[in-house]
Amino acid sequence: MTLYALEDIDDALDATRAFLFPIDRTRWIKLAVVVFFVGGPVANFNFSQYNVPAEQGPGGMPPIPEIGTNVVLLVAAVVLVALLVGLALLLVGSVMEFVLVESLRHETVAIRAYWDRRWRQGVRLFGFRLLVNGLVLGSFAVLFALFVLPALFDIGPGAAPVGGLSLAGFLLLLPVIVVLALVVGIVDTVTTSFVVPVMVLEDRTVLGGWRRLWPTMTGQPWQYLAYLVANFVLAVVTGILVAIATGLAALLLLIPFGFLGLIGLLLFFLFAPLGVGVLAVVGVLFVLALLAVAALVQVPVVTYLRYYALLVLGDIATEFDLIPERRAAVRTEEL
Repeated sequence: MTLYALEDIDDALDATRAFLFPIDRTRWIKLAVVVFFVGGPVANFNFSQYNVPAEQGPGGMPPIPEIGTNVVLLVAAVVLVALLVGLALLLVGSVMEFVLVESLRHETVAIRAYWDRRWRQGVRLFGFRLLVNGLVLGSFAVLFALFVLPALFDIGPGAAPVGGLSLAGFLLLLPVIVVLALVVGIVDTVTTSFVVPVMVLEDRTVLGGWRRLWPTMTGQPWQYLAYLVANFVLAVVTGILVAIATGLAALLLLIPFGFLGLIGLLLFFLFAPLGVGVLAVVGVLFVLALLAVAALVQVPVVTYLRYYALLVLGDIATEFDLIPERRAAVRTEEL
């Protein structure tokens, strides 16, 4: 049996080259904007280790310090703003999924035109993603409340503790989280890679796209399974390449911005308010420049992975082929 997920790896690379090269600056900048929201730069967060004070309160937990009302309100405001920003990015990213598919379909990047045409479907995709992720987060919250909190405050079942958690809660929580994460990952991948193109092609809703796609999934499950495995491997490999390229770009950016930062530091010793202002501006500009470079670096990667998905989908079900001309051109060149 021919596995399209393996056959289309090289074809996707040829299609990406044809679309992106020779370099058109305007096209790359527009795609970078789309890619920023679709596959935006990944931030790494380092969590510090905290030393637990020797003095502990009831139940073996450290005493909870008194927190002023202003601090609570400030934390709540920060969390609320972060949540709203995250939802806004998710909404824009959902619409941009359709902008990207339309751009590859027509081989023309017209963000405003495609946005006007597809924003309603993007909102539906946003709602679907919220629902799916909400179910997972809700399930996790329930498990956390049932097993973690009781163990932390010594009000749960008297099972033997393992690292602060009851053994029963720990053993139950870990596999459930893994399974939920796996299911959500598969649903999100299939939705983004295959359901969105079906929605674009036939102007359907998210559930309508799933219903339309489902018979092909049950009829050719090995093709979709092969894609999921191959796509995961490709995503890991390309993710490493993007991380390396972004890291090198960050080092190069440190040269001019480091010089500007040094000027700001000197100004700080001469006149502190001015120095702080310069350092703040330099820091913001450095972050923005790094985000822009990271988005540009990801343009060929995201384009390749999306072309790959479209090629596989069209091979599995020809009625869902959004790029027949590009497919024919790529395979004609191979002959």
